[in-house]
Amino acid sequence: MPEFQFDGFSAFLDMGGYALYVWPVYILFAMFFVITVVPPLLGRKKRLKQLKARMARADFDRHHDKNREGESH
Repeated sequence: MPEFQFDGFSAFLDMGGYALYVWPVYILFAMFFVITVVPPLLGRKKRLKQLKARMARADFDRHHDKNREGESH
């Protein structure tokens, strides 16, 4: 069975008297993680759809420009 450094849950939360330094860092990391990782994951589908539409427009424009060049010669 693993040995724990703390005598109880309240001692764990107190972090040996360093709770004011330790827990804000955990909170900042969690905020950083949520802000940095979650939105890209949630918006991935939307961005893929936008990218496909942009690529289709570019292909259309390229094809249309080639046809226009052929007509002018």
